[in-house]
Amino acid sequence: MQHDAAERRNNIAPIPFEADAPILKIIGELPRELNGVLYRNGPNPQFDSPGAHWFVGDGMLHAFHLENGRASYRNRWVRTPKWLAEHDAGRALFGGFGRKLPDAPADLTDGGVANTNIIFHAGKLLALEEAHLPTEIEPGTLATRGYHDYQGRVAGSFTAHPKIDPVTGELVFFGYNAAGPLTPALSYGSIDASGKATRFERFEAPYASMVHDFIVTANHVLFPILPITGSMERAMSGRPPYAWEPDKGAYVGVMKRSGTAKDIVWFRGEACYVFHIMNAWEDDNRIIADVMQFEEAPLFPHPDGRPTDPEKSRARHCRWTFDLSGNTDRFQQTYLDDLTGEFPRIDDRHAGLKNRHGWYACANPKRPVFGALSGIVHVDGNGRRLGHYLLPAGDTISEPVFVERSKDAAEGDGWLLAVIWRAWENRSDLAVFNATDVEAGPVALVQLGHRVPDGFHGNWVGAQ
Repeated sequence: MQHDAAERRNNIAPIPFEADAPILKIIGELPRELNGVLYRNGPNPQFDSPGAHWFVGDGMLHAFHLENGRASYRNRWVRTPKWLAEHDAGRALFGGFGRKLPDAPADLTDGGVANTNIIFHAGKLLALEEAHLPTEIEPGTLATRGYHDYQGRVAGSFTAHPKIDPVTGELVFFGYNAAGPLTPALSYGSIDASGKATRFERFEAPYASMVHDFIVTANHVLFPILPITGSMERAMSGRPPYAWEPDKGAYVGVMKRSGTAKDIVWFRGEACYVFHIMNAWEDDNRIIADVMQFEEAPLFPHPDGRPTDPEKSRARHCRWTFDLSGNTDRFQQTYLDDLTGEFPRIDDRHAGLKNRHGWYACANPKRPVFGALSGIVHVDGNGRRLGHYLLPAGDTISEPVFVERSKDAAEGDGWLLAVIWRAWENRSDLAVFNATDVEAGPVALVQLGHRVPDGFHGNWVGAQ
C-alpha cells in the first residue's frame, strides 16, 4: 500500500520559500571537470489563483553551483512585475493565461512569469517564457534585473526556445501571438554573438496556434503551426482560450535563414502536437527534424472542454522529413520508438547539424504513470536506443542537460545533469550521469534537503 501511495504522489505543488545551501552532501564523486552552474527554471506560484494552468505559475530559478568536487544550491523567484505586484498585495492578481482577476488594480497589465527556460548568450543570463521579452538575471545572486529588449530592437513575445548557432554564436528566435493575444502573427529575429539584434520581422501563420518550439538548421528555419489553437472568441465566452482542434491540420513553414518571411513555403502533415525539438539538419535536398510528437495534445481540452485521449496524449521520438525539391508539399512523420518520452537534448555543439547522440527523459514502460517521466534514454542519430536507465518506483526526473568534458571533446563525451525527485523522501537530488553510459546509473548524487518542483528547462553555464 505504501509503495502504491508513493507512486501516486506527484511533485507539481510549489515550494513556499527561497533558500541557500552552501555545502551539499555528495554521494559518489563529482567529476572535477564540472566547474560551473546548472540553472533550471519552472513554475512555482507565489499564491493560489482560480483557474490557473500549471504553465503560468511564477518562475523560480534553481542554481546548482559545482566547483572542484563541491556543490552548493540557491533558488529565487524571478521578480517579474506580476510577482512584485502580487507580493505587495499579499494575494493573486492573475488567473489563467494572463487573465486579471476582477479585483486586480486597473493599471496592472503585465502577467509575465518568466518560468520556462534560462539561457546564457552574449554575456547575459536570461530567464525566458513565450509571451514576454527575456528577463535578465544576475549570475550568482539570481537577482532580477528586468526585461532585456536589445536596445529597443525587439518587442512583444519571445520564445522560451531560441537556438544558438554553434558555428556563428548567433541566437535565432521567434514569437507567437506577435500581434497580440491569440492572434496568428509570428515574429522572427536574430541576435549576433555580441548581443546586437540584427533582424526582427513579423508574418502571418495559417491560424493562431501555441508554438512552443521551432526548428533551426545551418541554412533554414522551420515554424510548426500545430492544432493547439488560440481563440479570443472562446476566451471571451469563458471557454478554453487554447484547445485541441485536429481538423485544422498540421503546417510547417520552411524559410531560408538568408531569406525573408515572404519566401516561406508551407508543408502539410497529419494532425499532431510537438512541444520540443531534439535537433534538425540538412541532408542534400531534404531537412530532417527529430521531435517528440503527440498524436493528441496533452494538458489542453477540445474546444467544448472535453479532455483529449490519454493513450494518444503521450510523446514519442518521431522523425519529420521535408523534401525541398518541390515534388510535394507534404512532410513525412515516422515514429522512431514507441517509448513515451519528453525533454529531448543533444550535445549543443551539434545544434542544427547532424548529431550522433541524443537523450530524453522517458516513462517506465512497465509501470507507466500518466505524465510521469522516470528514466533517461540515450539514442544514436537515428533514434536507436544505446542505453536506458530507470529510477526506483515513484521517483521522477527532469530534462537531462548535456555538458561536454572539454571544448574539444568528441560529441557525446561528457555528462548528463538531471534533477530527480525522490518520492519516498519528498526531496530532490541532482544526478550526474556519464552521458554515454546512462545504464550504469549516476556517478554522483548531490543531495538537497527539500524538493525542486517539476519544472521545464535548464542549461549549464561553465565557469566564466
